[in-house]
Amino acid sequence: MEHHPRKRFGQHFLHDRNVLEKIIAAIHPQANDNMVEIGPGKGALTFPLAEKLRQLTVIELDRDLVANLQRQHENLIIHNADALKFDFGALTTKPHSLRIVGNLPYNISTPILFHLLEQADNIKDMHFLLQKEVVDRLAAQPGGKDYGRLSVMVQYHCKVEKLFLVSPGSFSPPPKVDSAFVRLLPWKQLPQKAKDFSRFTNIVRQAFSQRRKTLGKSLKNLVGKQQFENAGIDPALRPEQLSVEEFVRLANQSPALGA
Repeated sequence: MEHHPRKRFGQHFLHDRNVLEKIIAAIHPQANDNMVEIGPGKGALTFPLAEKLRQLTVIELDRDLVANLQRQHENLIIHNADALKFDFGALTTKPHSLRIVGNLPYNISTPILFHLLEQADNIKDMHFLLQKEVVDRLAAQPGGKDYGRLSVMVQYHCKVEKLFLVSPGSFSPPPKVDSAFVRLLPWKQLPQKAKDFSRFTNIVRQAFSQRRKTLGKSLKNLVGKQQFENAGIDPALRPEQLSVEEFVRLANQSPALGA
């Protein structure tokens, strides 16, 4: 199919057969899987998946690509929709049953990840091709420059497995950055649970919005001295020094009076 990639959709079409085979092997699709592909594009991953599944749901924003997909394969259920606004929960009645895959547009990959995390209870696993820098941030551990809000929020919800790198030449047009394939496995039972999730989210967001400041300074309106003490966390630390478990522990302290 002749289709000119559109910058506004962040389109970089994967064409490397060896990479596609590695991706299929990593996903390991089974016939009855409830699988959803975000951004199927020209179908390089879509059609091999559809051959192994009784049914594959795809979400594609580009109407021209939707028309081509409809002609190509009968196993597809196609939603011409914006993945950032899509209700993935409407695709299942069973918790932890959806399998989400995709070569995500790099310009909106982080918002899509946050959107999916809001619906993590519906998801069994996610396999994504992303900018390597984003995957590094997803998998980062405390102490490094890659560790930030995205690391904490994704690791709160999921186990992260960085699988393999993909070079720019595997795409058309080639992006200006390296890519990586990642597996995200939502926890069926959270290893550490925030009593008030919105408070946890606010603390993480506020801490990393001023990451050069100590936690005591950046969180002064959210966490008091006594709360730091009760959580066993030094307010002189900076946000990248705290683990997910420590952020949860801090958030689970009752807010200071007046905070």
